[in-house]
Amino acid sequence: MKAEAKSLDFIIDTAAGDHPFDPYMSLLKTGGVLALVGFPSEVKFHPASLNIGMKTVSGSITGGTKLTREMIDFCAAHKVYPNIEIIPIHYANEALERLIKRDVRYRFVIDIENSLK
Repeated sequence: MKAEAKSLDFIIDTAAGDHPFDPYMSLLKTGGVLALVGFPSEVKFHPASLNIGMKTVSGSITGGTKLTREMIDFCAAHKVYPNIEIIPIHYANEALERLIKRDVRYRFVIDIENSLK
């Protein structure tokens, strides 16, 4: 992560579990934004991580069922589809290894239905 310091304008943090925030703040350029959409139990970072470089931490939620439905309908009407890689559950450990090796281009989606047949 040191090699990528001050390289990003924007980070969307989707993690729901507790994790350190300072390493991610160090990735932001001056004026960068860390947007939290997950729900960790607490958010802790050193004040210098925020103040040096005029960085911003913001939060958002998905907007509820109605807005989610509108977004899905819009995507379907305009042929906007996610880029994903569907994997069977037995491939989960290999998927984690690929994450470590940075050999992932799209979000992994585990096909539970077909994995359990």
